[in-house]
This record gives sequence, C-alpha cells and structure tokens, in this order.
Amino acid sequence: MARIAGINIPLNKRAEVGLTYVYGIGRSTSNELLAEVGVSPDTYVRDLTDDEVARLRQAVDDMAVEGDLRRERSQNVKRLMENGSYRGLRHRRGLPVRGQNTKTNARGRKGPKRMQVAGKKKATKK
Repeated sequence: MARIAGINIPLNKRAEVGLTYVYGIGRSTSNELLAEVGVSPDTYVRDLTDDEVARLRQAVDDMAVEGDLRRERSQNVKRLMENGSYRGLRHRRGLPVRGQNTKTNARGRKGPKRMQVAGKKKATKK
C-alpha cells in the first residue's frame, strides 16, 4: 500500500492517475512529479519500488497539498469575506463569485429551487 501525504494510493491504478487521489495534485502536476522522480507514468502503483515511493513522498512533501492547501484556500475566502470585498459578499451570500448570471442559472451555487406557496385569498369586506 503506497501512502503519500496521508492518502492511500490505490494499487490497481497507473501512477499518473493514482497520484491525483491527493488533494491538490491533478494530472499535469502528477506527470511533472513522476518525470522529476524518474518514474514512468504507465507504471502501476503496485509495481513501484519502495525507493520510488519514498522519492515520490519526498517530492509531494515539498508541495502544499491536502490539509495545508484546504486551510490556505479557506483562509483566503475568509479574508475576502472579512475585508468586505465584492467577492467576499458573494461568498457570504452563497452566490456565484466570478460574474456568472443568476437570473436563470446558478442552481448549484444557490441551492435547490424554493417551492412557491400559493397566496391566500383575503376575504373582502362588504
């Protein structure tokens, strides 16, 4: 079992794909790391030697991944909300931050559609 940055990398995947299970590492970063360490991207994780796993672990430790990256991103959002910027207000209200339309779309950000309740008819005085 290859364990890198506190994540168990699945053994039945290629090294290129297996590294993407670590938060903060995508396909391109994965390929760069493998080239730096000198491992073929087509090698399966189960076929990696202990030395190669140790070198990968060392290379990943130098990057901001997993908990550190999550903390950094949440602090960035918190900073925007505290200093009252436009982006911070959008975060606080749960609306799209990057200028998207909200009249018809943005259901993922705004949440499920609110159910409309039929208005009660008021009794008229005679």
